[in-house]
Amino acid sequence: MDVLMKDLNPVLQLLLVITLFSFLPFVFLCMTSFLRFVIVFSMLKTAMGTNSVPPAMVLIGLCVIMTFYTMSPVFQQMYEAGSVPYQKNGDIVAAIQAGSEPLKEFMLKQTRQEDISFFIEKTRTKKPETPEELTIWEVTPAYILSELRTAFEIGFIIYVPFTVLDLVVANILLALGMFMLSPTIVSLPFKLLIFVAVDGWSLIVKGLVESFN
Repeated sequence: MDVLMKDLNPVLQLLLVITLFSFLPFVFLCMTSFLRFVIVFSMLKTAMGTNSVPPAMVLIGLCVIMTFYTMSPVFQQMYEAGSVPYQKNGDIVAAIQAGSEPLKEFMLKQTRQEDISFFIEKTRTKKPETPEELTIWEVTPAYILSELRTAFEIGFIIYVPFTVLDLVVANILLALGMFMLSPTIVSLPFKLLIFVAVDGWSLIVKGLVESFN
């Protein structure tokens, strides 16, 4: 495969690169820390009961900024690794292959062993001896599964205190005989008060940043 890529006409290489650029949104959404950020923040918003605050664009913007913050060392390594073969012989395909290695290493650090083992067994008859033998397309689905699990685990921890507060308020209203009053309306101000008092945004953002290996 690598030999075939090297023998490609430069024009065909350029067309291939342009095609690969169309996958950049997928790479950013599913192969970086953005996936964990956007799921956790969405679950936080649902748990608090503020469906329209903060706006979705604000959360997405925060996720993008935090993604660049956590991924900046990886992006720098990708640029440095990919620039070497390109400056040496102008091979764009080789530059992309070399530049993807730091991203693969990042995903491997966040991926559970059982997830990566499953996809290796489905695509190979012989297990690779070193992580370098794995392709980025074998690592990516395992990384997505691991990130979904991790994000939902964090979301569960976030959900628990808000759910407990809803139950407490619901029991108080039931004891007072206020059956027609929605518990979520009463508990929302208390949720916001407690969340601000414990500096919730800073705790969650710092915890997410530190959760990446």
